[in-house]
Amino acid sequence: MGSGQPVAVFGAYGHTGRFVVAELAARGFVPVLSGRNAQALGELARAYRLEARVASADDPASLDRALAGTAAVVNCAGPFASTTGPVIEASLRAGIPYLDVAAELEANLDTFAHYRERAREAGAVVVPAMAFFGGLGDLLATAAMGDWTHADEAHIAYALSSWHPTAGTRLSGAVSRERRGDHRLRYVGGQWERRTDAAPTLKWTFPEPVGPRQVIGEFTMADAVTVAQHLSIPDVTTYMSAEAARDVAAPHTPAPTAADESGRSDQTFLVDVVVRRGSAERRATAGGRDIYAVTAPLVAEALERVLTGRTRAVGVVSAGEVFDAPDFLHALAPHISLDLHPHGQHA
Repeated sequence: MGSGQPVAVFGAYGHTGRFVVAELAARGFVPVLSGRNAQALGELARAYRLEARVASADDPASLDRALAGTAAVVNCAGPFASTTGPVIEASLRAGIPYLDVAAELEANLDTFAHYRERAREAGAVVVPAMAFFGGLGDLLATAAMGDWTHADEAHIAYALSSWHPTAGTRLSGAVSRERRGDHRLRYVGGQWERRTDAAPTLKWTFPEPVGPRQVIGEFTMADAVTVAQHLSIPDVTTYMSAEAARDVAAPHTPAPTAADESGRSDQTFLVDVVVRRGSAERRATAGGRDIYAVTAPLVAEALERVLTGRTRAVGVVSAGEVFDAPDFLHALAPHISLDLHPHGQHA
């Protein structure tokens, strides 16, 4: 466990950041709260009796002060297009590991492109997208691959009962749309393809009890970035249940509301991963509750493993590349239900 190690949490007072702070504290770490909003930081610090350090992504000196004396930093502050670079730079100056929970495709692509060599040369560990989107799908795809060294295609389908976006999700989405313009991204043939046509609507047969659902195909999420970085799979496609896609796109969908004392909403999810090579198919699934809340044990488990040396690589790394994927997934119980040995074919 954390053994009292101080860990900086940048964006600690955000919706996901609060879950991360609570999870780190429960695991024995001492979160050092950071972000630009002094009032929000102060309120959270008083609630947890923790130290608060005001810092801004556009003020390197303030980031250096925020990270001083900490064992690692977890970046929960979106839009990540604005924060990943400055906080990674600060982590490299401090000589500490960096993890984030970014779901923004462009921000994750930037992290791999801009910091891969520098982080490797420095022997640093930088883990982007260590969250529901990015980390979980990547771990499931890696576990499904098993002893395969390559596959033809990977499909990652999300069945969300609903998707009430946080203010941070809306802001990050707006930044991504601004960067993409009229295009959407798809990973096919071993490269990123920019498309202007509408994403297709398809049917995906999820394991029971979810069953067949209408999904938006090529609803490209961070998993396509993380999987493509380390698994030899030329086509990586992600799918989103149509109801959830409509929820997150609608301007008046309310933010998530707490349904229990932990702050979790009543949203449920199932992530269904299918990897195919020729006529062979392998599958892995995970289910649970509240995509924002489950990000906290994902990134906290990753942090524990990085700080205790249970890693397989240095540099900018995906979850399945740097961790033992099956072991990591099993460690997430009771936060998720898991089936790494499913069977059956899709319609």
